[in-house]
Amino acid sequence: MSHAWPQVYDPFGQAWLSTLVAALPVAVLLGALALWRRPAHQAAMLALALAGVVAVLVNGMPVQLALAAGAYGAAYGLFPIGWIVLNLIFLYRLTVRTGRFATLRGSLVGLTPDARVQVLLVAFAFGAFFEGAAGFGTPVAITAALLVALGFAPLSAATISLVANTAPVAYGALGTPIIALAGVTGLGLHPLSAMVGRQLPLFSLLVPFVAVASFSGWRGMLGVWPAALVAGVAFAVPQALVANLHGPWLVDVVAAAVSIGAVVALLGVWRPTDAWRPDPARYAALDTESPRVTRAAAWSAWLPWVLLSAVVFVWGVPAFKSAVDGVTALKLEVPLLHLGVQRMPPVVEPGAEPEPAIFLFNWASATGTGILVAAIAAGALMGLSARELVAEWIATLRRVRRSLLTISAMLALGFLTRYAGTDATMGLALARTGVLYPFFGTLLGWLGVALTGSDTASNVLFGNLQTITARQVGVSPVLMAAANSSGGVMGKMIDAQSIVVAGAATNLDGREGEILRSVFWTSVALAALVGLLVLLQAYVPPFSHLTIGAG
Repeated sequence: MSHAWPQVYDPFGQAWLSTLVAALPVAVLLGALALWRRPAHQAAMLALALAGVVAVLVNGMPVQLALAAGAYGAAYGLFPIGWIVLNLIFLYRLTVRTGRFATLRGSLVGLTPDARVQVLLVAFAFGAFFEGAAGFGTPVAITAALLVALGFAPLSAATISLVANTAPVAYGALGTPIIALAGVTGLGLHPLSAMVGRQLPLFSLLVPFVAVASFSGWRGMLGVWPAALVAGVAFAVPQALVANLHGPWLVDVVAAAVSIGAVVALLGVWRPTDAWRPDPARYAALDTESPRVTRAAAWSAWLPWVLLSAVVFVWGVPAFKSAVDGVTALKLEVPLLHLGVQRMPPVVEPGAEPEPAIFLFNWASATGTGILVAAIAAGALMGLSARELVAEWIATLRRVRRSLLTISAMLALGFLTRYAGTDATMGLALARTGVLYPFFGTLLGWLGVALTGSDTASNVLFGNLQTITARQVGVSPVLMAAANSSGGVMGKMIDAQSIVVAGAATNLDGREGEILRSVFWTSVALAALVGLLVLLQAYVPPFSHLTIGAG
């Protein structure tokens, strides 16, 4: 314990200079992607090298710890994140090969030929279900692939999927981010769930409109505002009720199911009347290509995705995970790194334990394994032989190999940043904002997700710092811990992991910078709006009344 390396948050003795240097790798990553237009794997490797220099030469991190942190992150990038992407693309390719995807497209076109309503059903509501059941990039990969099959341009499909996958993120993977937040802060699980449930529903109303507008423009969005409103209200109301009255576990699953049902019901009595199409020739061709779908054919086309939904949901149930992990999971302490780094006050309370570094190889209960099981079962039901399935899986591995490399490099950068303490240096800069801390503390959550790619990781990273600073400033610790998660969801659309997943699903490998540019300012604007709401909740009635009963 006593031999753990203590993190240093102000190596220059000047907070502004230390923050500037800590931010250099992140700035280089974003600049390489968005300005220099380098492929994501090159941008990540460049930023990773710079982060290593800063960690070792500026922060004084021992070289062996820096190497171990990078290796730990790279391994986590391959498993579980890369494992999910690989097997999702595998399932998608199977449905394309057997013609089921064309039939699925036809069934969706038959339900609603309007691309804007398809955005609401597929990207927002259907994606939210997968976020609630699995998280970790699953919804972006699935919805982006579905949208491309529906005729959306790859860049539009990636952008829409990233924007839509925001409001559900705090309750993703059966409430994992909130559960983790309660664990690191010592605050009550239900108060935290309730507080997030008093922040995000307002944005669940807004996100459907923003997702459609990102594709069709605001004028195009006005043509389907009733559907956007129904999708948002039908999601936001159950989200608020379940989060406050039940807890974080089933928030997204229930809200997504209600939203899907409400939009489908609306289509029975209302249809868009403006006949808007982004590219009439393209969509006319798709309509011609889309076969008339019988009920039996539609069921056959949807069966792989229904099977996937069921398996992913079962794989996400904590009781299932615990039972399977008890027999099959391996917990591997990362050599040198495990308990080798000590976070220091004010990021943690004095006397906190050194940072653990345990690689959980839960190969049987991992979401990617569940997806693989669903894909194999679906392939068998679609008449493919074992040899054909193996050949297609290998072909899929070749197809996504560069995406897997990119994800590993991105996660290596995120883990090195975390264990070197440069993330905390940037976080402390936001924590020094006094009365405006509720606003900037929310942006801290946004920064955490943008850096780590996970609301769960951001909550683990900054949750305790949020509660410590909140008590110093004189605002509710529950409010600020929840704000970390609520603000974090808006960073999900620009984190490198999500962008790479979206690129892999839409065959935009090497064009990740375009995806980043398409969503960056939307992410900033939504995060600022969450920060403004939290600022009002901290000080201004009647918004401050929302904190009553939740801490």
